[in-house]
Amino acid sequence: MKITDIKLGMLEVPLKTPFKTALRTVERIRDVIIIVETDSGHKGYGEAPATYAITGDTHGSIIEAINVVMKPKLLGRDISNLNEITDIIQTSMVKNYNAKAAIEIAIYDLYAQLYNAPLYKILGGGEPSLQTDITISVDYIEKMVKDSVQAVELGFDILKVKVGKDIGLDIERIRAIDAAVKDKALIRLDANQGWTAKEAVHAIRTLEDSGVALELVEQPVAAEDLVGMQYITERVVTPIMADESTFGPREVIELLKMRAADIINIKLMKAGGISNAIKIADVAANYGVECMMGCMLESSISVSAAAHVAVAKSNVITKIDLDGPSLCEYDPVVCGVKFNNSEITISDKPGLGIESIKNLQMLDL
Repeated sequence: MKITDIKLGMLEVPLKTPFKTALRTVERIRDVIIIVETDSGHKGYGEAPATYAITGDTHGSIIEAINVVMKPKLLGRDISNLNEITDIIQTSMVKNYNAKAAIEIAIYDLYAQLYNAPLYKILGGGEPSLQTDITISVDYIEKMVKDSVQAVELGFDILKVKVGKDIGLDIERIRAIDAAVKDKALIRLDANQGWTAKEAVHAIRTLEDSGVALELVEQPVAAEDLVGMQYITERVVTPIMADESTFGPREVIELLKMRAADIINIKLMKAGGISNAIKIADVAANYGVECMMGCMLESSISVSAAAHVAVAKSNVITKIDLDGPSLCEYDPVVCGVKFNNSEITISDKPGLGIESIKNLQMLDL
C-alpha cells in the first residue's frame, strides 16, 4: 500500500451555540481536511483546525505545509513503514503541529486499514467506549447555569467550565454552577491562561473553602509561565492540569521534573500527531502522572483518532475531553466513531472506520 496522492479540502460545520473562552469566540468549525490516497484504493482521513491563538497554525500555513513541504516527501512511501513516515513528517519542518497531526492521523488510519483492524487495536487494544465531558462556554452567570443544567439533563455528568476573564466574576460563576448541579456532575475548571498565579491560588482556595469540590483546574496561567504553574500546584489541594504549557514530550518532561502540574492534557494538534501523543502518555506513565485526552474545536474526523488513542492508552489517559463533535449541529462523517452526547463508541471497522465526509469542499491546488 503506497501513497499515490494527498488531497486537501475544507469542511465547515456550524456549532449549536457559540464557543467562548478567555481567548476567543467561535461560531463554526472550519477545518482543513486531508485525504491520503493509495495504490490499493484505500483512503486515509485527517483534519487540522486553524488554532493560531494556541499553536500559531492558520488555514494557509496548514495548506502550504502539507501541499508544498510534506506531500513531495511522502508520495510513493509504503504505508507499512510507519516509523519512517512519521519521522519524515516530524522532521520536515519546525512546529506546524496541526498540519503534522492531520497527516499523521491519515497515515495511522491507513496503517490500521493495511492490517484490517481498528486503529485502537493496532495501538494496543482496550475497551472501545469512552465518556466525555461537555464544555460550558464563558458567559453571563444565568446563561452558564442554564447551559450546565441542560447538559446534565442530556446525560453529561462532567462539565468543563470556561472562565478566565474576571477573577471575581469567575468565582461567582463557579459557585452558581456548583449550586445548580451539585451531586449531579463533576466540575472541571478551564481558565485558558486567563489568570495570574496569585489570582489562581486566591480563586481556587476561595472555592475550596466555600465547599466547591473541583475535579481539576486547567491551565490557569500563561503557557510559558511554568514557575507560575509550579507556584499554584504547590499551594492548592485541587489538581492542576497543564494544557498549553505542554505541547510535546520534552515540555512534559520539563514540567513534570518541576512538579508544576498534577495532570497532563494531551491533544493531537498540540503534539503534532499520534506518534508524539503516545510518547507523552508513556512519559507521564513513567512519572506516575495521569493524562486527559483533549481536542481543539474539531469535527469527528480528528476527534475519532484521539478517541482511538485514548482507548489504547487507557492505563494513563484516564480523563476524556472529546466533546468537539457534540458541540456541532451535525456529524459530517459517514460511519466511524459514534458520538452520542457523553457516550463515545468506537466501531470495529478498519482504521478510523470513515467511509465518506458530507459537505466537504475539495481544494483545487
